[in-house]
Amino acid sequence: MIPSSRGNTPLNQAPDECVLVVPACELDRLGRFQGFHPDAERYLTALLIPEFMSYRPRSQVETDPTLKQIIPYVVFRCEDAVFCYVRGQTQGEARLHRRRSLGVGGHVSEADAGGGRDFGAYLSAMSRELAEEVEVRASGSLRLMGLINDDATPVGQVHLGVIHLFELDRAEVHPRESGLADAQFLPVPSLRSHWEEFESWSQFCIDAFLDPR
Repeated sequence: MIPSSRGNTPLNQAPDECVLVVPACELDRLGRFQGFHPDAERYLTALLIPEFMSYRPRSQVETDPTLKQIIPYVVFRCEDAVFCYVRGQTQGEARLHRRRSLGVGGHVSEADAGGGRDFGAYLSAMSRELAEEVEVRASGSLRLMGLINDDATPVGQVHLGVIHLFELDRAEVHPRESGLADAQFLPVPSLRSHWEEFESWSQFCIDAFLDPR
């Protein structure tokens, strides 16, 4: 579900890295949902404002469902194929190791965002996270698709995914980290044959806009 190159151990980042969170009660006020929601703009306009954005030590918020960590999750598609990989040991969320994922991104850290508390800070941190994890050798366009909230799992209870689709003119995305194992572009029609291997956020993306039934 949640991609991150920033680990829970000193392997990549100090354990007390401060990450962006918003109060979960504000999600309730706007209308909590389970799974994918296409109206990201309405939620983000209300949540990513100085009154609600703060940076907390990641070690403190990973088990605190009163806060939602904001996670950019970028899916790369070229025509009828989608970039995917298997999470290795260097990926930050240990509970997702060995799961197949379509999303690249990670926590919005205070350092990457420059301590900013607005949507611009979020976008800046997302760009840095992507540059750390993959090399994109193609041009394309990035589109905000929606949000994912999955309160059915302990990981999902403390995260809120912001889903972006990067439409590429060539299938040229290459991992910069060993944690993105077995990276390849898979044809969209084959995604369901790997269904049980995917983390829940990838499954939501498949159902919502990649291969809706």
